[in-house]
Amino acid sequence: TLRKPISQSSMADWASKNLNMHTQGIFRRRISISNMLSWNGGSIKKPMLITSNRTIKKEACEMFKLVQSYMGDRQTRMDRNHVALVTVTKCWSIQGLRDELYIQLIRQTTDNTCYQSLALGWELMAISLAFFSPSPKFQSYLEGYIYRHLDSDENIAQRIKELVDLKIKKNSKSRKKRKQNTEDEGQPISTYAKYCYRKLHKVAITGGKKGLRKPTVEEIMHARNAIMTPSLFGSSLEEIMLRQQDMYPGNKLPWVQTQLSQQVLALGGEQTEGIFRIPGDIDEVNSLKLQMDQWRIPSSISDPNIPASLLKLWYRELEEPVIPQQFYKECISNYENPDAAVGVVQLLPELNRLVLCYLIHFLQIFAQPSNVGRTKMDVNNLAMVMAPNCLRCQSDDPRIIFENTRKEMSFLRMLIVHLDTSFIKGLV
Repeated sequence: TLRKPISQSSMADWASKNLNMHTQGIFRRRISISNMLSWNGGSIKKPMLITSNRTIKKEACEMFKLVQSYMGDRQTRMDRNHVALVTVTKCWSIQGLRDELYIQLIRQTTDNTCYQSLALGWELMAISLAFFSPSPKFQSYLEGYIYRHLDSDENIAQRIKELVDLKIKKNSKSRKKRKQNTEDEGQPISTYAKYCYRKLHKVAITGGKKGLRKPTVEEIMHARNAIMTPSLFGSSLEEIMLRQQDMYPGNKLPWVQTQLSQQVLALGGEQTEGIFRIPGDIDEVNSLKLQMDQWRIPSSISDPNIPASLLKLWYRELEEPVIPQQFYKECISNYENPDAAVGVVQLLPELNRLVLCYLIHFLQIFAQPSNVGRTKMDVNNLAMVMAPNCLRCQSDDPRIIFENTRKEMSFLRMLIVHLDTSFIKGLV
């Protein structure tokens, strides 16, 4: 569900307080806010946002050239993937550059008369959101900008036409070039905006790319492909099943769920102390995630904590939790009643029921006394680490969250102890 972000007037107010107003001409006249936030074919001599950081002041101007290069508005010898990589790596390394990049992208995708350049600007925004979020201060502004483009394709086409007509009157030489640009249309801008809107909400909660390893070209390409091809991570169960239809048409369960679960067991996870509690190396987890999205399982993994960490991440990142939101109250109301808890599972949509039962069957293996002695992860510990990945409290009240956390754990514990999952054996 989309929540309406800040209004246009609030966004204008934010801009007036935070924009580093540029000047032009020999009299150094200040550029208006609307011009500051409209496409610019030239370079900039200072950052878009107010800052006292010398590094950011220098890097911001260089980054603007990279944005123009990615969008095709400036010539470069680098291919587009490497332009994106340099841009993203700068912001990933220097936190203060992130808002600067997003405001530059807002500028270059506003009143842009070249549709291809416009689409590439939105594409770079989508790629960036896969690696880092804006600051909390800037998030509402970016959210408002993206929100206005969710259903704006007709308005954008009309605005481009108006701007092109205006330019033609001023300069007849631009007629042929700009006509080509408006005809060269690919994906609707709303497709990018809808993806960015979902991605922004997700990255604001989960944070961006973690680990010490810098972004790679493969991750850039993966982030771009995810715009049009739903990833196996962060999508809905239905989207995931639809995506695997060609590869595994007979599967009743998500391939990524069954494969990661089997990897944990194949590497002796049920005999590994602290399994699901001790995280796997974050860079190795990121690498495995990338390969899983390409339907590959590397044979080089030796640590069961790596697939175990990624499996937890897969459950946690689902667009809607395994136990859908409408069943949440029923779950925390029946956290002490085994029959009622099992009854809730039977009410779930078929796909959710199968995915949850597979997970519980998997956890029941680890809950066996012979394994608990080695893993030190009894049924209470298993419920504690897995409950947040299956149930999501919607309240913002810390007291309610704290109280419900205990109930969520108890509910999952009931399922591990009492749910009959024997029918799952052999199901893929």
